[in-house]
Amino acid sequence: MLLTVAIVDYGTGNLHSVIRSLNRLGTNGTVASNSEEILRSDKIILPGVGHFGRAMQRMQSLGLVPALNHAVLVDKKPILGICLGMELMAKRGEEGDSEGLGWFNGEIVRFRIKNELKYKVPHIGWNQIHISKDSRLMKDIPEASEFYFLHSFHFAMSDRSSILNETEYEYTFPSAIEKDNIFGVQYHPEKSHDLGVQLLKNFLDL
Repeated sequence: MLLTVAIVDYGTGNLHSVIRSLNRLGTNGTVASNSEEILRSDKIILPGVGHFGRAMQRMQSLGLVPALNHAVLVDKKPILGICLGMELMAKRGEEGDSEGLGWFNGEIVRFRIKNELKYKVPHIGWNQIHISKDSRLMKDIPEASEFYFLHSFHFAMSDRSSILNETEYEYTFPSAIEKDNIFGVQYHPEKSHDLGVQLLKNFLDL
């Protein structure tokens, strides 16, 4: 049976890069902009770049939040959040002072950088991940692998059991999270060459 992967379109995100990466793996991603397409899917990818508060408003106005909550929390469909898509899984975001989806007990905060000459915001480019726990999402991805980042905000969370990866940028921040069927990565696997394709393959194989 053909796997159905819904790539959630809420007016922000790098959908075409994700689709191209899935095509490399022989899987056709379906752009989903309504609740029915999300609920019919086997797996969900929530991409995104941009403003936290406006993204949540957009998803609410499209009626996507109830569908995502049902698909993820009730039907237990695997979901992968990418960059802003991961951030939206938090309880709250500083940007726009907005509530998020609330799937993880944490908030999204702007980088608090002291050495602004060395560490620019946004954090752009390649950086290492450190793997905090065993996960099928990390299969065949070595410790200290490099992925591509582009963000000004990051997760702040006290529950370390949900942290999958951490990354250093003047200080340590969570760069991937995992809880049950919910996965999120701050970096962009669709822009991270072979290791990014491997991560997406791992997600498809869950």
